[in-house]
Amino acid sequence: MSGSGPMNLFDIAGRAMSAQLVRLNATASNMANAGNVSGTAEGAYRAVKPVFTSVTQTPGIATVKVDDVVTTSAQPAKRHDPNHPLADANGDVWEAAVDTNAELIDMVETARMYQNNVQVLNTAKSLMMETIRIGK
Repeated sequence: MSGSGPMNLFDIAGRAMSAQLVRLNATASNMANAGNVSGTAEGAYRAVKPVFTSVTQTPGIATVKVDDVVTTSAQPAKRHDPNHPLADANGDVWEAAVDTNAELIDMVETARMYQNNVQVLNTAKSLMMETIRIGK
């Protein structure tokens, strides 16, 4: 097969699914760390996000790749809790800089995008199998 056609479709969908898995793993890490506290602002967890880049395979056909996973600039929230074992001399702790609502939305969106690519692959596979069956 040439560079275009069904194999390209499988490659494009596969790369998109791989990128969505990175995004889902970042969201899972953020959710797992939401609510964690630290004794310093610098030590507090900050959400991470993947950075995607469009990759053109052939003219008119592009896919996506993960360029990097970066720490967001979100700032941890300071909370006065003098009884917390990690509290500093002022009795303050810093909560992880994670917006759980935004993370849940990302998780649902990512799962939908992944499922859409699974559907594309299943449809392409079915069409190829039907073409083979007809050709016999």
